[in-house]
Amino acid sequence: MKPKTRQSEYMHWAKTRSTAKFNLATSGLNNLSLSDLEFSESELEITGLDGYGYEPLIQELSQRYRVDPKSIVTAAGTSLANHLAMAALIDPGDEVLIERPTYEPILALAQYLGANVQRFERNYQDGFGIQPEEIENLVNERTRLIVLTNFHNPSGISIDATPLREVGEIARTVGAHVLVDEVYREMLFEDSPTPAFHLGPEFVVTSSLTKAYGLSGLRCGWIFAEPSLAERMWRLNDLFAATPVHAGERLSVIALRQLERLATQAKARLDTNRAMLNQFLDSRDDLEVIRPETGSIMFPRVKSGNAERFFELLREKYETSVVPGRFFEMPDHFRIGMGGDPDILREGLRRLGAALDEFRKKSATDLNG
Repeated sequence: MKPKTRQSEYMHWAKTRSTAKFNLATSGLNNLSLSDLEFSESELEITGLDGYGYEPLIQELSQRYRVDPKSIVTAAGTSLANHLAMAALIDPGDEVLIERPTYEPILALAQYLGANVQRFERNYQDGFGIQPEEIENLVNERTRLIVLTNFHNPSGISIDATPLREVGEIARTVGAHVLVDEVYREMLFEDSPTPAFHLGPEFVVTSSLTKAYGLSGLRCGWIFAEPSLAERMWRLNDLFAATPVHAGERLSVIALRQLERLATQAKARLDTNRAMLNQFLDSRDDLEVIRPETGSIMFPRVKSGNAERFFELLREKYETSVVPGRFFEMPDHFRIGMGGDPDILREGLRRLGAALDEFRKKSATDLNG
Protein backbone atom coordinates (compact mmCIF):
# COMPACT_ATOMS: atom_id res chain seq x y z
CA MET A 1 0.00 0.00 0.00
CA LYS A 2 1.29 3.46 -0.86
CA PRO A 3 2.33 5.41 2.27
CA LYS A 4 -0.07 8.15 3.29
CA THR A 5 0.98 11.65 2.26
CA ARG A 6 1.64 13.74 5.37
CA GLN A 7 3.41 16.75 3.95
CA SER A 8 3.61 19.20 1.04
CA GLU A 9 6.92 19.18 -0.79
CA TYR A 10 6.13 22.56 -2.32
CA MET A 11 5.38 24.25 1.01
CA HIS A 12 8.61 22.86 2.46
CA TRP A 13 10.54 24.28 -0.49
CA ALA A 14 8.71 27.61 -0.24
CA LYS A 15 9.63 27.97 3.43
CA THR A 16 13.25 26.79 3.14
CA ARG A 17 14.49 27.36 -0.42
CA SER A 18 12.41 30.02 -2.17
CA THR A 19 14.01 33.05 -0.58
CA ALA A 20 16.64 34.90 -2.58
CA LYS A 21 17.97 38.42 -2.91
CA PHE A 22 15.69 38.80 -5.92
CA ASN A 23 12.63 36.72 -5.12
CA LEU A 24 10.37 36.18 -8.14
CA ALA A 25 8.79 33.09 -6.58
CA THR A 26 6.24 34.94 -4.44
CA SER A 27 2.85 34.64 -6.12
CA GLY A 28 0.82 37.35 -4.41
CA LEU A 29 1.14 41.05 -3.71
CA ASN A 30 3.87 42.13 -1.33
CA ASN A 31 2.69 41.84 2.26
CA LEU A 32 1.31 45.02 3.78
CA SER A 33 2.17 46.22 7.26
CA LEU A 34 -0.22 47.14 10.05
CA SER A 35 0.33 50.82 9.28
CA ASP A 36 -1.16 50.33 5.80
CA LEU A 37 -4.60 49.83 7.37
CA GLU A 38 -6.50 52.81 8.70
CA PHE A 39 -8.07 52.14 12.12
CA SER A 40 -8.10 53.25 15.70
CA GLU A 41 -6.90 51.20 18.65
CA SER A 42 -10.43 51.12 20.02
CA GLU A 43 -11.50 48.95 17.07
CA LEU A 44 -9.25 46.10 18.20
CA GLU A 45 -9.74 43.46 20.87
CA ILE A 46 -8.01 40.15 21.50
CA THR A 47 -10.95 38.17 22.88
CA GLY A 48 -14.42 37.77 21.40
CA LEU A 49 -17.44 35.55 21.81
CA ASP A 50 -16.85 31.89 21.03
CA GLY A 51 -19.16 30.66 18.30
CA TYR A 52 -19.39 29.77 14.65
CA GLY A 53 -18.19 32.87 12.88
CA TYR A 54 -17.57 36.48 13.88
CA GLU A 55 -20.80 38.17 12.80
CA PRO A 56 -19.31 41.46 11.49
CA LEU A 57 -16.86 39.47 9.33
CA ILE A 58 -19.59 37.16 8.06
CA GLN A 59 -21.75 40.19 7.20
CA GLU A 60 -18.94 41.91 5.28
CA LEU A 61 -18.35 38.78 3.20
CA SER A 62 -22.09 38.29 2.71
CA GLN A 63 -22.57 41.80 1.36
CA ARG A 64 -19.49 41.78 -0.85
CA TYR A 65 -20.17 38.42 -2.51
CA ARG A 66 -23.99 38.37 -2.22
CA VAL A 67 -23.94 35.08 -0.31
CA ASP A 68 -26.33 34.07 2.46
CA PRO A 69 -24.51 34.18 5.83
CA LYS A 70 -25.60 30.58 6.44
CA SER A 71 -23.47 29.58 3.45
CA ILE A 72 -20.26 31.21 4.72
CA VAL A 73 -17.51 29.51 6.72
CA THR A 74 -14.42 31.51 7.71
CA ALA A 75 -11.03 29.84 7.93
CA ALA A 76 -7.35 30.61 8.44
CA GLY A 77 -6.49 31.36 4.82
CA THR A 78 -7.34 29.50 1.63
CA SER A 79 -5.17 26.54 2.65
CA LEU A 80 -7.30 25.67 5.67
CA ALA A 81 -10.44 26.55 3.70
CA ASN A 82 -9.47 23.94 1.10
CA HIS A 83 -8.72 21.44 3.85
CA LEU A 84 -12.07 21.94 5.56
CA ALA A 85 -14.00 21.85 2.29
CA MET A 86 -12.34 18.72 0.97
CA ALA A 87 -12.45 16.89 4.30
CA ALA A 88 -16.16 17.61 4.61
CA LEU A 89 -16.93 16.50 1.05
CA ILE A 90 -15.05 13.21 0.75
CA ASP A 91 -14.33 10.03 2.68
CA PRO A 92 -11.29 7.76 2.32
CA GLY A 93 -11.53 5.81 -0.94
CA ASP A 94 -13.81 8.33 -2.65
CA GLU A 95 -12.80 9.30 -6.17
CA VAL A 96 -11.61 12.88 -6.64
CA LEU A 97 -10.90 14.38 -10.05
CA ILE A 98 -8.16 17.06 -9.94
CA GLU A 99 -6.73 19.23 -12.70
CA ARG A 100 -3.17 18.77 -13.97
CA PRO A 101 -1.07 20.86 -13.53
CA THR A 102 -2.33 22.01 -10.16
CA TYR A 103 -1.16 23.60 -6.94
CA GLU A 104 0.75 20.81 -5.21
CA PRO A 105 -0.75 21.24 -1.70
CA ILE A 106 -4.22 20.54 -3.16
CA LEU A 107 -3.01 17.24 -4.58
CA ALA A 108 -1.15 16.39 -1.36
CA LEU A 109 -4.27 17.19 0.67
CA ALA A 110 -6.47 14.84 -1.38
CA GLN A 111 -3.90 12.07 -0.96
CA TYR A 112 -3.66 12.75 2.78
CA LEU A 113 -7.44 12.42 3.07
CA GLY A 114 -7.24 9.00 1.44
CA ALA A 115 -8.91 9.92 -1.84
CA ASN A 116 -8.60 7.87 -5.00
CA VAL A 117 -7.17 10.68 -7.13
CA GLN A 118 -7.82 10.85 -10.87
CA ARG A 119 -6.65 13.66 -13.15
CA PHE A 120 -7.92 15.76 -16.03
CA GLU A 121 -5.56 17.79 -18.19
CA ARG A 122 -5.19 21.53 -18.59
CA ASN A 123 -2.81 21.45 -21.54
CA TYR A 124 -0.42 24.15 -22.65
CA GLN A 125 -1.61 23.53 -26.22
CA ASP A 126 -5.16 24.45 -25.14
CA GLY A 127 -4.06 27.58 -23.33
CA PHE A 128 -4.41 25.77 -19.98
CA GLY A 129 -8.19 25.92 -20.35
CA ILE A 130 -10.54 23.19 -19.19
CA GLN A 131 -12.24 20.76 -21.55
CA PRO A 132 -15.63 19.78 -20.07
CA GLU A 133 -15.94 16.86 -22.47
CA GLU A 134 -12.78 15.28 -21.03
CA ILE A 135 -14.15 15.69 -17.51
CA GLU A 136 -17.43 14.12 -18.63
CA ASN A 137 -15.52 11.11 -19.94
CA LEU A 138 -13.69 10.68 -16.65
CA VAL A 139 -16.46 11.01 -14.07
CA ASN A 140 -18.41 7.98 -12.88
CA GLU A 141 -20.72 6.97 -10.06
CA ARG A 142 -17.73 6.85 -7.68
CA THR A 143 -16.69 10.46 -8.36
CA ARG A 144 -17.48 12.62 -5.35
CA LEU A 145 -15.50 15.78 -6.11
CA ILE A 146 -13.99 17.73 -9.01
CA VAL A 147 -11.26 20.21 -8.01
CA LEU A 148 -9.89 23.15 -9.99
CA THR A 149 -8.35 26.59 -9.51
CA ASN A 150 -9.59 29.82 -11.08
CA PHE A 151 -7.42 31.74 -11.88
CA HIS A 152 -5.43 28.61 -12.64
CA ASN A 153 -2.45 27.99 -10.39
CA PRO A 154 0.22 27.88 -11.87
CA SER A 155 -0.60 29.49 -15.25
CA GLY A 156 -2.81 32.35 -14.08
CA ILE A 157 -5.39 31.60 -16.81
CA SER A 158 -9.03 32.36 -15.99
CA ILE A 159 -12.04 30.16 -16.72
CA ASP A 160 -15.25 31.71 -18.02
CA ALA A 161 -18.62 30.95 -16.45
CA THR A 162 -19.82 28.84 -19.41
CA PRO A 163 -17.33 25.94 -19.10
CA LEU A 164 -17.61 26.11 -15.32
CA ARG A 165 -21.36 25.77 -15.58
CA GLU A 166 -20.87 22.74 -17.85
CA VAL A 167 -18.59 21.14 -15.25
CA GLY A 168 -21.28 21.75 -12.64
CA GLU A 169 -23.88 20.03 -14.82
CA ILE A 170 -21.53 17.04 -15.26
CA ALA A 171 -20.96 16.82 -11.51
CA ARG A 172 -24.69 16.94 -10.87
CA THR A 173 -25.28 13.84 -13.01
CA VAL A 174 -23.23 11.70 -10.62
CA GLY A 175 -24.02 13.52 -7.36
CA ALA A 176 -20.57 15.12 -7.08
CA HIS A 177 -19.48 18.59 -5.99
CA VAL A 178 -17.11 21.04 -7.67
CA LEU A 179 -14.51 22.74 -5.48
CA VAL A 180 -13.12 25.95 -7.00
CA ASP A 181 -10.16 27.69 -5.37
CA GLU A 182 -10.66 31.34 -6.38
CA VAL A 183 -7.90 33.00 -4.38
CA TYR A 184 -6.24 34.49 -7.50
CA ARG A 185 -9.57 35.52 -9.00
CA GLU A 186 -9.70 38.28 -6.40
CA MET A 187 -7.25 40.06 -8.73
CA LEU A 188 -10.12 41.06 -10.99
CA PHE A 189 -10.57 43.70 -8.27
CA GLU A 190 -14.32 43.86 -8.79
CA ASP A 191 -16.51 45.88 -6.45
CA SER A 192 -19.01 43.03 -6.20
CA PRO A 193 -17.39 39.76 -7.33
CA THR A 194 -19.48 36.84 -8.54
CA PRO A 195 -18.01 33.60 -7.19
CA ALA A 196 -18.65 30.27 -8.91
CA PHE A 197 -20.82 29.41 -5.90
CA HIS A 198 -23.65 31.27 -7.65
CA LEU A 199 -23.57 28.81 -10.58
CA GLY A 200 -25.35 26.06 -8.66
CA PRO A 201 -25.62 24.13 -5.39
CA GLU A 202 -22.95 21.66 -6.42
CA PHE A 203 -20.29 24.41 -6.29
CA VAL A 204 -18.10 25.03 -3.25
CA VAL A 205 -15.74 28.02 -3.41
CA THR A 206 -12.67 28.91 -1.36
CA SER A 207 -10.72 32.15 -1.29
CA SER A 208 -8.99 34.72 0.93
CA LEU A 209 -7.53 38.21 1.09
CA THR A 210 -4.01 36.78 0.91
CA LYS A 211 -2.88 37.01 -2.71
CA ALA A 212 -4.64 40.04 -4.17
CA TYR A 213 -4.21 42.50 -1.33
CA GLY A 214 -0.98 41.55 0.43
CA LEU A 215 -2.89 40.60 3.58
CA SER A 216 -1.44 37.14 4.16
CA GLY A 217 -0.80 37.86 7.83
CA LEU A 218 -4.52 38.24 8.57
CA ARG A 219 -5.26 34.68 7.44
CA CYS A 220 -8.70 35.85 6.32
CA GLY A 221 -10.02 32.91 4.30
CA TRP A 222 -13.51 31.63 3.62
CA ILE A 223 -15.67 28.92 2.08
CA PHE A 224 -19.00 29.36 0.30
CA ALA A 225 -21.16 26.23 0.41
CA GLU A 226 -24.78 25.23 0.76
CA PRO A 227 -25.97 25.73 4.39
CA SER A 228 -25.96 22.03 5.32
CA LEU A 229 -22.40 21.68 4.00
CA ALA A 230 -21.34 24.91 5.67
CA GLU A 231 -22.58 23.60 9.01
CA ARG A 232 -20.65 20.38 8.49
CA MET A 233 -17.49 22.40 7.81
CA TRP A 234 -17.96 24.54 10.92
CA ARG A 235 -18.29 21.39 13.05
CA LEU A 236 -15.26 19.83 11.39
CA ASN A 237 -13.26 22.97 12.10
CA ASP A 238 -13.79 22.33 15.81
CA LEU A 239 -11.10 19.66 15.39
CA PHE A 240 -8.59 21.97 13.69
CA ALA A 241 -8.99 25.59 14.77
CA ALA A 242 -11.74 25.66 17.34
CA THR A 243 -11.28 29.32 18.27
CA PRO A 244 -9.97 31.80 15.67
CA VAL A 245 -7.59 34.67 16.42
CA HIS A 246 -10.08 37.40 17.29
CA ALA A 247 -7.70 40.29 16.61
CA GLY A 248 -7.28 38.86 13.12
CA GLU A 249 -11.05 38.71 12.64
CA ARG A 250 -11.39 42.36 13.62
CA LEU A 251 -8.53 43.44 11.38
CA SER A 252 -10.10 41.46 8.53
CA VAL A 253 -13.32 43.46 8.90
CA ILE A 254 -11.29 46.66 8.84
CA ALA A 255 -9.47 45.50 5.69
CA LEU A 256 -12.66 44.46 3.90
CA ARG A 257 -14.08 47.94 4.49
CA GLN A 258 -10.98 49.44 2.85
CA LEU A 259 -10.68 47.09 -0.13
CA GLU A 260 -11.42 49.76 -2.72
CA ARG A 261 -8.35 51.74 -1.67
CA LEU A 262 -6.19 48.62 -1.32
CA ALA A 263 -7.38 47.32 -4.70
CA THR A 264 -6.41 50.57 -6.44
CA GLN A 265 -2.89 50.28 -5.07
CA ALA A 266 -2.61 46.58 -5.93
CA LYS A 267 -3.90 47.01 -9.48
CA ALA A 268 -1.45 49.83 -10.18
CA ARG A 269 1.43 47.63 -8.96
CA LEU A 270 0.33 44.69 -11.12
CA ASP A 271 -0.21 46.84 -14.23
CA THR A 272 3.31 48.24 -13.91
CA ASN A 273 4.92 44.88 -13.28
CA ARG A 274 2.95 43.02 -15.96
CA ALA A 275 4.11 45.51 -18.59
CA MET A 276 7.69 44.99 -17.40
CA LEU A 277 7.41 41.20 -17.51
CA ASN A 278 5.77 41.25 -20.95
CA GLN A 279 8.56 43.44 -22.29
CA PHE A 280 11.10 40.97 -20.95
CA LEU A 281 9.27 38.00 -22.48
CA ASP A 282 9.11 39.81 -25.83
CA SER A 283 12.92 39.87 -25.80
CA ARG A 284 13.39 36.14 -25.24
CA ASP A 285 13.27 33.36 -27.82
CA ASP A 286 14.30 30.70 -25.31
CA LEU A 287 11.07 30.95 -23.31
CA GLU A 288 7.47 30.37 -24.32
CA VAL A 289 4.46 31.28 -22.24
CA ILE A 290 0.72 31.80 -22.38
CA ARG A 291 0.22 35.28 -20.98
CA PRO A 292 -2.85 35.96 -18.83
CA GLU A 293 -4.15 39.52 -18.99
CA THR A 294 -4.81 39.68 -15.24
CA GLY A 295 -3.45 38.17 -12.05
CA SER A 296 0.02 37.99 -10.57
CA ILE A 297 1.60 34.84 -12.02
CA MET A 298 2.81 33.39 -15.31
CA PHE A 299 4.17 29.93 -16.12
CA PRO A 300 6.91 30.08 -18.80
CA ARG A 301 8.60 27.05 -20.34
CA VAL A 302 12.35 26.78 -20.80
CA LYS A 303 12.46 25.62 -24.42
CA SER A 304 15.70 23.61 -24.26
CA GLY A 305 18.16 22.15 -21.80
CA ASN A 306 17.76 20.75 -18.30
CA ALA A 307 15.47 23.23 -16.57
CA GLU A 308 16.39 22.03 -13.07
CA ARG A 309 20.02 22.90 -13.73
CA PHE A 310 18.91 26.30 -14.94
CA PHE A 311 16.95 26.96 -11.74
CA GLU A 312 20.03 26.04 -9.69
CA LEU A 313 22.21 28.39 -11.75
CA LEU A 314 19.66 31.19 -11.42
CA ARG A 315 19.46 30.87 -7.65
CA GLU A 316 23.07 30.11 -6.75
CA LYS A 317 24.93 32.47 -9.10
CA TYR A 318 22.33 35.13 -9.89
CA GLU A 319 20.62 35.20 -6.46
CA THR A 320 17.17 35.01 -8.06
CA SER A 321 14.40 32.52 -7.35
CA VAL A 322 11.39 31.26 -9.32
CA VAL A 323 9.18 28.26 -8.53
CA PRO A 324 10.46 25.15 -10.36
CA GLY A 325 7.83 23.48 -12.51
CA ARG A 326 8.39 20.10 -10.88
CA PHE A 327 6.03 21.24 -8.12
CA PHE A 328 3.30 21.45 -10.76
CA GLU A 329 4.29 18.22 -12.59
CA MET A 330 5.71 20.24 -15.52
CA PRO A 331 9.49 20.27 -14.91
CA ASP A 332 10.36 22.37 -17.99
CA HIS A 333 8.23 25.27 -16.72
CA PHE A 334 8.59 27.71 -13.85
CA ARG A 335 6.13 29.98 -12.09
CA ILE A 336 7.09 33.60 -11.84
CA GLY A 337 5.33 36.16 -9.66
CA MET A 338 4.85 39.83 -10.47
CA GLY A 339 3.30 41.15 -7.29
CA GLY A 340 6.49 42.40 -5.67
CA ASP A 341 8.45 45.62 -5.64
CA PRO A 342 8.99 46.89 -9.22
CA ASP A 343 12.70 47.52 -8.62
CA ILE A 344 13.17 43.95 -7.38
CA LEU A 345 11.30 42.60 -10.40
CA ARG A 346 13.31 44.76 -12.80
CA GLU A 347 16.65 43.57 -11.46
CA GLY A 348 15.38 40.00 -11.07
CA LEU A 349 14.37 39.94 -14.73
CA ARG A 350 17.76 41.32 -15.76
CA ARG A 351 19.42 38.50 -13.83
CA LEU A 352 16.96 35.97 -15.24
CA GLY A 353 17.98 37.07 -18.73
CA ALA A 354 21.69 36.83 -17.90
CA ALA A 355 21.19 33.35 -16.45
CA LEU A 356 19.30 32.25 -19.56
CA ASP A 357 22.13 33.56 -21.76
CA GLU A 358 24.75 31.70 -19.74
CA PHE A 359 22.62 28.55 -19.65
CA ARG A 360 22.19 28.61 -23.44
CA LYS A 361 25.96 28.87 -23.94
CA LYS A 362 26.62 26.02 -21.51
CA SER A 363 23.97 23.84 -23.14
CA ALA A 364 25.48 24.48 -26.59
CA THR A 365 28.95 23.64 -25.29
CA ASP A 366 27.69 20.41 -23.74
CA LEU A 367 26.01 19.41 -27.02
CA ASN A 368 29.18 20.08 -29.01
CA GLY A 369 31.29 18.03 -26.63
